[in-house]
Amino acid sequence: MADLYRLDLPPHTQLIDGSLVFPCPQQVFHSVGGCLVERGLRDGLPDHLRVRRQMCVVIDDRNVPEPDVIVVRAGSVRGPGQTLYDAANVLLAVEVVSPESESRDRDTKPHKYAAAGIAHYWRVERADAKDRRLVVYVYELDPASRVYALTGIHRGQLKVEVPYPISVDLTEIDHL
Repeated sequence: MADLYRLDLPPHTQLIDGSLVFPCPQQVFHSVGGCLVERGLRDGLPDHLRVRRQMCVVIDDRNVPEPDVIVVRAGSVRGPGQTLYDAANVLLAVEVVSPESESRDRDTKPHKYAAAGIAHYWRVERADAKDRRLVVYVYELDPASRVYALTGIHRGQLKVEVPYPISVDLTEIDHL
């Protein structure tokens, strides 16, 4: 993994199963969907947590994905030059699904995050191809099996109590 950071790679390159995954151009939905969720996570954020956007998460030597948004322990923040966080310090990983990332965001990454012990995973998708509405699939880790269980599918309003009380008006995407 150390070699990954010595290479001259495009920003936002990920390492998945030992293979480099290069970034693709973002669609507007991906950008504004991520912003909306990030903003909602920051509202009411407890002092012992921080929200970060597009930061690498070190799972192991062969897996360093870059979730769209993460919630980390404040004690894991080292400074403005930091580029990655250890999976043990991540409480929530959020992926905004794009056509080119669909398989990774629905299958590969959730399995990696669960195996690494990340307690919460959210998958953000378009309600359908014709509009901008969001659907957020919320998962919580079963610590015994290290598998995520779906705890809710949210449209219009996302309201959860874990990892801390969060409320996001998903219809606000129309104003971004």
